[in-house]
Amino acid sequence: MANYFGETLCRSRAEKGLSQQQLANRLHVTRSAVANWETGHRLPNAAMISHIARALDADAAALLAAADESHDAPNVLLVDDSPIALEEGLPVLREALPNANDVGLASPAEAVRYFKNNPVALVLLDIKLGKTNGLDLCQELLQIRPNANVAYLTAYPEYSLDAWNTDACGFILKPLKAEEVRRLIPRLRHPVRGLL
Repeated sequence: MANYFGETLCRSRAEKGLSQQQLANRLHVTRSAVANWETGHRLPNAAMISHIARALDADAAALLAAADESHDAPNVLLVDDSPIALEEGLPVLREALPNANDVGLASPAEAVRYFKNNPVALVLLDIKLGKTNGLDLCQELLQIRPNANVAYLTAYPEYSLDAWNTDACGFILKPLKAEEVRRLIPRLRHPVRGLL
């Protein structure tokens, strides 16, 4: 994924003679947040980009444009409480969607945090997530971002009728297979540029 935003931020910060910690202090964030932005691991939201522009006396439009250019690779989130399912599923996602940035998370709370703070093109969601019901988590994610694409990934076909009563756009049986992921992409409710 191109890191135009990170490169622009790093250059602007250096031109002002600020360290990552000094910029973090001005923005009331951690130094690691600034480091993650500069390395391309994370992108700040539009409000934070506006704060960054003010802190650096930089052009907000240029920073926003750089952030937009950095969205070349859409984020695909795999949420499963089984470490084995994540370990086996992420390589399958990379095979099926080579242009995507694939992220695997075991905790529903971490998934919600990631989803709130990052643009996510597609969520593949296990239905049984420990004490959390994936059907409920789907509804929570769609309340945060109604135009999100959520598909279920489960070993339990009996959940298919319940799954279709949510606003999910797909249902894949485990184990995850690349051809099933590729077959899902054209059926997304909200098409995403660059997934295939």
